[in-house]
Amino acid sequence: MFSSLGLFANLACPAGLQCLRPSCLYSHRSDLPLPHSLNIPIEKPKATPRPNHVATTIPAKRAATHTPATHFPASSTAAGPSSISSNATEPPRKLQRLGVTEKRVTATSTSYTSTGVPILKVNAAQSFIAIPVRQAMIKNLHDHFVVLYGALLESNPHLAAEHTLRQEEEVYKKSTKFTYRNAVISSISNLKRRTRPDSISHASVGTIDEVAAREESRNKLSSLHLRRENLQHMIMTLDVMRDWGYIVDIPAGEGGSEPNRVGHTVKCERCSQPYMVKPYEQTEECDYHWGRQYTKVVEGSDRVRLYTCCLRPVSDGGGCVRGPHIFYESDPEALHLRHAFSATQPSNASTVLDVVAMDCEMVYTTGGFRCARVSVIDGTGAEVFDELVRMDSGVEVVDYNTRFSGITQENHSKAVLPLSAIRKSLSVLIDSSTIIIGHGLENDLKTLRMIHHKCIDTAILFPHKAGAPYRRSLKDLAKEHLGKVIQAGGPTEGHSSVEDSVATLDMVRWYVLNKPKPKAASTDTVAKARPLFD
Repeated sequence: MFSSLGLFANLACPAGLQCLRPSCLYSHRSDLPLPHSLNIPIEKPKATPRPNHVATTIPAKRAATHTPATHFPASSTAAGPSSISSNATEPPRKLQRLGVTEKRVTATSTSYTSTGVPILKVNAAQSFIAIPVRQAMIKNLHDHFVVLYGALLESNPHLAAEHTLRQEEEVYKKSTKFTYRNAVISSISNLKRRTRPDSISHASVGTIDEVAAREESRNKLSSLHLRRENLQHMIMTLDVMRDWGYIVDIPAGEGGSEPNRVGHTVKCERCSQPYMVKPYEQTEECDYHWGRQYTKVVEGSDRVRLYTCCLRPVSDGGGCVRGPHIFYESDPEALHLRHAFSATQPSNASTVLDVVAMDCEMVYTTGGFRCARVSVIDGTGAEVFDELVRMDSGVEVVDYNTRFSGITQENHSKAVLPLSAIRKSLSVLIDSSTIIIGHGLENDLKTLRMIHHKCIDTAILFPHKAGAPYRRSLKDLAKEHLGKVIQAGGPTEGHSSVEDSVATLDMVRWYVLNKPKPKAASTDTVAKARPLFD
């Protein structure tokens, strides 16, 4: 410490005899008058006053306490010196913990340059590669994705940009500052070697990691040969089949005695109005929506019912397209009248398969909803049957339902075998012990007029979160679990029964590989629960 100059030696100490300063600058002589004009705050001792002239050690500075910000009182967040000095236990502002700054996740943007190149918007401080460098690499990747997806960009204009950003992000996460450029160049070389896709579901569509993951998953699925013993625990019980609309017994009455409904009045499945069934040349048109109704929340809490086909409100009435009146029957006796049901029989033929996946495409006729194409694949995924079905005598096609069936008048004119002959051909491959896999399989069996009890339905195997009777579409299930895009043909091409059969088989393969077998339940649990599978 510096020595005192004695400038206050002739002034009486304001504290007088109560002064506790070890080296007081003032005088403590008794003959000096006390200064009344000074008002200096004195810190009062907390304990019993000590006798005069007892030396005590007082630290020159108070140590700051490093306390987490969550332990400070509310006043610690106020601005200004007054708020800092108002609480003696609070550390100076510069020593307070104001919270840990979270690392920002790299976020892509949907903005594009004038040439269509996506613009990467990230926090420059969080990127170890200069943003201009990354943007230049994005342009190079985008140029090659545009070339690769040349046949797809008309229907998917932003596909190249979306995959460019995802590809660059994959490279960025795996690279360092020194390997980033070479990794992008390697990715471009990979894109150049790919086969140009002709559909969105092609194996070449996607980033490098996405394509590799799909290929690995495909190889794992394709190597699994489904056999009867693998699937016994997944076969539905008869009670469950009945609950989901399966016909498990041959209906009463003479089958096939009334193949069509010409001259009868029925309700149109599309416009819900009654109409008289007439031959194709005399068919009347109705105004309808081909999409389904769904609920959308607008303006906070208001709910509006819309159509998926045109997004028009249901309350507006009318339709968005015009087409012929059609009718649909679900009553077993009525279906039996159009064409007789028959059950699959046991067989010792060597051609009978353990497991098949099957899908049908249907059209609307004067005899209701009828099967027009049948596709079957075996447990390895190989196609074993694919035939168009000629309508029975007296039954005319009213609407080929091309948007969903993929069948046109031109290709259906090549059909040779009627449904009875198709059933005989199927009996060579399918007997009563064959496990049939399908999605919404009860509809296929109804149009085939087939009674079969060994069934696995992926619509039930992968239930809707809202429960029955809601079902998830095969398209959504394939995209979620298989990473596969199906039914992307559009209104002119429709669905493919072969593609759907493969998808249902792969869904069951995925289930076998990823879902554990159910554990054996206790006797009480079995007594209370209704089993889903045999």
